[in-house]
Amino acid sequence: MKVMMRKDQKGTLSAYVPKKDLEEPVVSQEKEGLWGGTVTLANGWVLSLPEMPEGTSLPITVEAKRLSGD
Repeated sequence: MKVMMRKDQKGTLSAYVPKKDLEEPVVSQEKEGLWGGTVTLANGWVLSLPEMPEGTSLPITVEAKRLSGD
């Protein structure tokens, strides 16, 4: 699914899923660098993010895979 990863002015990382019109903050992430690991959203979804070069700027739309969550 297409997911836009972005940070707000406070530096809070969030994910926006246009198809679901859903924006949720990221509450935990597997890797410090974000890319190539999983992130857990506030609603319980776990998303697997693709490998990207370190320092990739946000916001960016990526193809993510939902691993769990309703």
